[in-house]
Amino acid sequence: MTGPISNPGEVWLVGAGPGDPDLLTLKAEKLLRAATIVFHDALVGPGVLDRVPAGVRRVPVGKRSGRHSKDQRAINDLLAEAALAGERVVRLKGGDPSIFGRSAEEMEALSALGIPVRICPGITAASAAAASAGMSLTLRGLARRLTFVTAHVRAGEELDLDWNTLADPQATLAVYMGKTAAPTVSRRLIDAGLSGDTPALVVENVSLPEERRFATRLDLLPLAVRTALGDGPALILIGQAVKKKKRTSVAEIVGEERASGEMAGDLSSCHDPDDRPSATG
Repeated sequence: MTGPISNPGEVWLVGAGPGDPDLLTLKAEKLLRAATIVFHDALVGPGVLDRVPAGVRRVPVGKRSGRHSKDQRAINDLLAEAALAGERVVRLKGGDPSIFGRSAEEMEALSALGIPVRICPGITAASAAAASAGMSLTLRGLARRLTFVTAHVRAGEELDLDWNTLADPQATLAVYMGKTAAPTVSRRLIDAGLSGDTPALVVENVSLPEERRFATRLDLLPLAVRTALGDGPALILIGQAVKKKKRTSVAEIVGEERASGEMAGDLSSCHDPDDRPSATG
């Protein structure tokens, strides 16, 4: 990038990552330093907000279940007002702005007013949870697909997802904001044919010092969520890749493959360029 990273009257939608300030991207930190005003979500942790320089205005516009401080239209108006006043605006969003971050609504509203708006991606919670647990979200032969879904719905609405497609035994399913919906997710996936003993991992407060992880099964997921978690935001990972432990060396991989009879005489099959998983969601 040439020239200033941010210009007066411009809005950047910036990914704050899952909570650990060390997981901010270098570009996100540069944008925070260049900003004159930062509008931030409720889920952006204090460690990340501490990276906002003194003198930069910080405006909370967070929306959490049952505790909405601003509706989306009000947030759009605040962003537009600041940009039109010549501010360097950062809209700081938890995780990645383009994954369940309502970035499309804000971009549309700002663009309609002729306000330049750009996106700085961030680390999403599913990636951080998998890293913390020492697992891979995709695994050759077990998890060829990765799907992100959100379980958040408005009050009184039913969680309406394509359960038949999601009940794929060769996929990893990441359910964002899934704590309240865990009983529905468990029941509907099992009804759609996914085995009740499919591994599941619930991760609360991903990447923060108070992170908690609880390994369970799909059929026991509602019980795990009800009894093992506190009040923090939680992510649910479901699929066969969840139960696979981290392998730390080539020697360990070779030893496991020899023991299972899967070794083909060399390690070339471990790097098959045509065997890449796909990601949706």
